[in-house]
Amino acid sequence: MHSGRTYSLREVAVWTRRETFCFLLIAVVPTVLYQTAGWKHLAMPWLPIALVGTAVAFLTGFKNSAAYSRLWEARQIWGGILNDSRTFTMLVLDCTFEPEERTRVVHRHLAWVTALRYQLREPRAWENMAERHNAEYLLRYQVEEWDKKLDERLRTLISAEEFAYISTKQNRATHLMALQAKEFRSMTAERNLFDEFRHIELQHSMANFFAAQGMCERLKNFPYPRQFATLNYLFVWMFLICVPFGMLQEFAHIGEGFVWLTIPVSVIVSWVFHTMDKIGDASENPFEGSPNDVPITSIARTIEIDLREMLDEADVPAPMRPVNNILM
Repeated sequence: MHSGRTYSLREVAVWTRRETFCFLLIAVVPTVLYQTAGWKHLAMPWLPIALVGTAVAFLTGFKNSAAYSRLWEARQIWGGILNDSRTFTMLVLDCTFEPEERTRVVHRHLAWVTALRYQLREPRAWENMAERHNAEYLLRYQVEEWDKKLDERLRTLISAEEFAYISTKQNRATHLMALQAKEFRSMTAERNLFDEFRHIELQHSMANFFAAQGMCERLKNFPYPRQFATLNYLFVWMFLICVPFGMLQEFAHIGEGFVWLTIPVSVIVSWVFHTMDKIGDASENPFEGSPNDVPITSIARTIEIDLREMLDEADVPAPMRPVNNILM
């Protein structure tokens, strides 16, 4: 998540520089041929190009709206995980557990949060972080979940026996929550540590966590539909290639000397349309590790701080701070 006021003009220019060079080349070639080689037939009527541009604008708007919806839904899910984690810990502290049992239960929940965020940062084929402009920008910040230290972090939160058990599982977050449920069943049936009402409340909290995990996995594993993304990409570039040819005729109507304005105007129009489409690409995968992601690392740190302070622990980590205005 970008935590500054805006991206700087330099950052945007660097992020889009390769495409801008392509737009310049696409505009220069027909304009030079029109003016110097006399290829007047290159000029095209603007009306059919404008119709294509209108369709592209609608498709791009739909894509960006869908991408923002995915991003905002992911933020709401993690806001719910934060709130439910506080409620869950309050319920645990209100039960007649021994202090070490309370610590074990809460730490196991922190292990679930940790495992979930690491799973959500795993790359997918349709994500955009491998593209050159994103890989370059990645040098400005770090994604903690890519450090391959999940096992090390989990060992500090759960017992060796539990770690050995979940290490054999693919979805560690799911089985950490299953261990939590198993212990609560044991506390209720065998040790009678709390009544049925409290057990139901704890089960309800865990059901909320499972639901949040499932929603996160849906956003992670089901991308913006590829048929829409592919056709939108093709339509955008079809329009961008046609723009200079339509501009030639429009400026030729004004006067022969104005034809050279085709180059800067075409570049500006192409840059606006393509950058809007690129913004949608940068927002549609809310957990991929981009600077526009939902800051799940920071939210997870907030959860850890709150829960450890509720346990009156001394070893409380510091809040996450933005790096070059990027908060992960």
